[in-house]
Amino acid sequence: MSRRMLKHGLVPLVAIGLASSVMSTTTASAAGTPLTLAVFGDSPYGKSAYAPAGQSADISQFQKTPAFISTINSDPTISGAIHVGDIHSGKEFCTDAYDASIASVWRNFSKPLVYTPGDNEWADCHKASSLASPGQGGGFYDSSSGAINYIGTSGLSTDTADCVSYHCGNPLDNLAKVRQDFFAQPGHTLGSGTLKVVSQATAYDPSHPGDAQYVENVRWAQHDIVFVTINVPGGSNNDSDPWYKVPNATQAQTDERDNRTAADVRWLDAAFAEARAQHAKGVVITAQADMWDLDGKTKDRLTNYEPIISEVAARTTRFGRPVLMLNGDSHLYRSDNPLSPTATCTGETDPATGGSVCAHDPDNNAWNEHPYYDVPNFHRIVVHGSTTPLEWLKLTVDPNANHPVTDTAYGPFSWQRMPQPQL
Repeated sequence: MSRRMLKHGLVPLVAIGLASSVMSTTTASAAGTPLTLAVFGDSPYGKSAYAPAGQSADISQFQKTPAFISTINSDPTISGAIHVGDIHSGKEFCTDAYDASIASVWRNFSKPLVYTPGDNEWADCHKASSLASPGQGGGFYDSSSGAINYIGTSGLSTDTADCVSYHCGNPLDNLAKVRQDFFAQPGHTLGSGTLKVVSQATAYDPSHPGDAQYVENVRWAQHDIVFVTINVPGGSNNDSDPWYKVPNATQAQTDERDNRTAADVRWLDAAFAEARAQHAKGVVITAQADMWDLDGKTKDRLTNYEPIISEVAARTTRFGRPVLMLNGDSHLYRSDNPLSPTATCTGETDPATGGSVCAHDPDNNAWNEHPYYDVPNFHRIVVHGSTTPLEWLKLTVDPNANHPVTDTAYGPFSWQRMPQPQL
């Protein structure tokens, strides 16, 4: 991968962009003060009103979001924020109006905000089980007619004009809307501030011009650390659940998965190439998916994460310095290393079982799918999300630190959960 990218000139292109982001943060880094970020995701969650199903709206978390943002803004140590994806729950319709409302409330951030999309705002928008269980406002396949029954505004409908405000759950259309609302200006972050990032839309591998569509994939450098985001949706990497429950995934769905995954891998390659070139002290990878979470399904549900997992494992091993991954998706906080068979895990109690989120049935342990990985310089944090009290993670980056691996620190990284019970 690296030789091919060098051959096609990707590293010089990216180096130019990355240099500009480094310049924007050089002063703070040179001062020797640690960088502190707020990390959150799977928030705000709620439920859409849908009269035909007798479903009432729940917008309580959304209503708390301005106050939640204020808890981040009011912390003088925080330099920026990262949202790891899922701006609404699987019981909320993927409407244009909702996306716009989140984009609007996020303008309250007084600091830069970096966001990577989650499955609920695009990949899962097609999901619905019945009129009584409308899910995200998508639809479902009718085997008797061969048609899709869409969740229309007043009931089931095969007419896409009846669900146009949420694109009838079409994942590609909803991803396009997410890009329009949150990534309209490649290289610019959300919120406030002057942080500049490099987008794959402008720093793609010239031999893969299609990668320019992935404007949501960004990276930047601060305090001798390279940060990179990749669009990896939870669930099954947009694969194991055929859109609208048709018998087999369409060509459009498989093409989406294959093309995006390949672009993600190339973006990771370039980020690690830059980290080596810049002699970075570490790398932070942000993606929405918990790629090791079975979520009650069979192991093959995770198969289509393997290209990304194997790339992360290989690049982290070659880099040789600390790599931290941030993700959401599975909702319960945990601190672990799923790329090491001997690493410890700590996390919050799973309310469904009453036990630790780290407890696994050996017969269904997704990590057993990767016994050939043993990457000690990797660590992963799943941020708490979906339920109250709302919570963010305080992540501190100190390039001069070299913490041993603990539940709350590794290398230049240390972190602290920040629940907000007052909201």
